[in-house]
Amino acid sequence: MKRRTIIYRILPIAVLGLIMQSCFVAKKYDRPEVIDEQYYRSDRLSQDTLSMANISWRELFSDPVLIRHIEQGLENNLDIRIAMENINASQAYMKQGKWGYAPTLNLGANYTHSIQSKNSPQGLLSGDNRVKTDLYEVNGNFSWELDVWGKIRSNKRAFVAGYLQSVAAHQAVKTQLITSIATTYYQLLALDQQKEITEKTIANRKNSLETIEALKESGQVNEIAVKQTQAQLYNAQALLVDLNNNIKLTENAFSILLGNNPQSIERGSLAQQTINSELTVGVPAQLLSNRPDVRAAEYGLINAFELTNAARSSFYPSLRLTANGGFQSVDFDKLFDTNSLFANLIGGLTQPLLNGRQVRTQHDVAKAKQEQAYLNYRKAVLTASKEVSDALYTFQSSVDKLSLKKQEYQAYNLATEYSEELLVQGMANYLDVLTARESALSAELSYINTELAQLNALVQLYRALGGGVQ
Repeated sequence: MKRRTIIYRILPIAVLGLIMQSCFVAKKYDRPEVIDEQYYRSDRLSQDTLSMANISWRELFSDPVLIRHIEQGLENNLDIRIAMENINASQAYMKQGKWGYAPTLNLGANYTHSIQSKNSPQGLLSGDNRVKTDLYEVNGNFSWELDVWGKIRSNKRAFVAGYLQSVAAHQAVKTQLITSIATTYYQLLALDQQKEITEKTIANRKNSLETIEALKESGQVNEIAVKQTQAQLYNAQALLVDLNNNIKLTENAFSILLGNNPQSIERGSLAQQTINSELTVGVPAQLLSNRPDVRAAEYGLINAFELTNAARSSFYPSLRLTANGGFQSVDFDKLFDTNSLFANLIGGLTQPLLNGRQVRTQHDVAKAKQEQAYLNYRKAVLTASKEVSDALYTFQSSVDKLSLKKQEYQAYNLATEYSEELLVQGMANYLDVLTARESALSAELSYINTELAQLNALVQLYRALGGGVQ
């Protein structure tokens, strides 16, 4: 009869909880509309379903040495490893969120030895002897909160979103690392090419110095021409010193990307580099699905949205079932006797009324963080659109500029050859020779920089479209 009475008392509370469950107050997340094709400002946007971002970086790059470096960087880079630990931490929270519906159960054992005051009611009744009591107890505590308002459900979704955000953030770090390794590698190749050109220039100017000194002996030029030729030689030698220094510094930076101590870097040549991809960017919706930083920002928004739901549910009463029981005895020998059993079962509603504005503050803070997450998401999308547009324009500009720069340095090389021949024949001013030489060297180095800019622009476009995740 007692058990039936207990069940009859608890049953209305459980039914009330199920009825209140239908009054679920948590809102449903809907992705905000923050994308507009006009942000891209480019007529190169195609409606193809295939984007170059869907191409694996192993297919994009043709240099096997670069591919090996990227593989090593993805394995050893410290930023990648830090991002992986963030994933592990978020995964632990996600697992905790999945257990949010489960009740809590604690087991314990206590021993209490108490001595009563002689002036206490029990002490006065016992006379001169103090009352001493030993109490042995083995107990278990059970607690279960019904998810009436969706608080537990919202927290679970928030933890899942936090985990997915950490995964997307790891992918963003991976994409950025691939981009950094590729651009730094290309920079090294460009520096090698510029160094080779400068070394050839130094050798040519040494020969030119001998020629000018011979012309001075024959009276065709004066000492000024000799000194100017020497100055040009020193200038090229100083340029070579700068290039060697830049190569060492770039190798050091490249080593850090690979997670290594500074060291010499194995590499190919600039002339061997090709990009195995057509310039197809896809539509803006694909950009959103490919960009890991955009995905991370949206998962951050989902996390904040669900935490706001959880904070809102704190305004409503919570329904909790608690129970505890076990064995309790003043004699250890009788601790596990059936007469030592005890049990308590409590079901109740708790409605917050006055709590120092804590619930209201938590809700206001959650709403502010949700708005902040929305602004971060919107900023991520706008930044992505800008980077795509920038990369497209930069790549197209480098293509147009490269052919012009090639014609420029070829023209200057011919001008240098013609002016030197005319100088030997006494039909040209030596100032024309000096100007043509400097212009030819500058134009050839500039051409290499334009080649580098073209490669970097395509790599940046690949990153801007969310490539590197595959």
